[in-house]
Amino acid sequence: MLHVQLRKKLSHFTLNVEFYAGNETVILFGRSGSGKTTILNCIAGLEVPDQGKIELHKAVLTKDKQLITPTQKRKAGYVFQDYALFPHKTILENIKYGSSDDYLINHLLTILKIDHLKSQYPHQISGGEKQRSALARALAAKPDILLLDEPFSSLDEKTRYECHSELLRLRQEWNIPIILVTHDRREAEHLGDRILSIEKGKLE
Repeated sequence: MLHVQLRKKLSHFTLNVEFYAGNETVILFGRSGSGKTTILNCIAGLEVPDQGKIELHKAVLTKDKQLITPTQKRKAGYVFQDYALFPHKTILENIKYGSSDDYLINHLLTILKIDHLKSQYPHQISGGEKQRSALARALAAKPDILLLDEPFSSLDEKTRYECHSELLRLRQEWNIPIILVTHDRREAEHLGDRILSIEKGKLE
């Protein structure tokens, strides 16, 4: 169970939200600049709230301005909007980063249909393949929560649909909270168990 209660002053408004997430896919839905990515960054420990508390499975991650649990110990899998794959590493080396579980890595390569890309570099593969590779890297670390920041926004419609199907299938296998940021209503309704709409830092 994830519990987020945070307040953080941003440039044009104050982000002030509270919500819970169980082993489900919760969508943070809203326009660009509404505070969605800041929420993910606070959960991951990349940013610190001004006030509030973030808990995951009863462990306190952040309290007010203090990082109680360091970022590297949070077991949060994060797929960034641009995927953030290491350009100088092969796809296999990217996925192995932070993980030594060869069985799990091979399992992810198989179920995400990227086994044939192991020796390729990020600049040699398509957007959909990068998305799957980034997802495999996030899951290879055996996260307690998966954070997805508009991971499908740059994909064409056919590839986006295929990646949606992969995520829905993984959702059944990985029984963890998934927080997905999007401003696409159809995507939110397709993937989410619950949708939280955010406007200028507040849940509507």
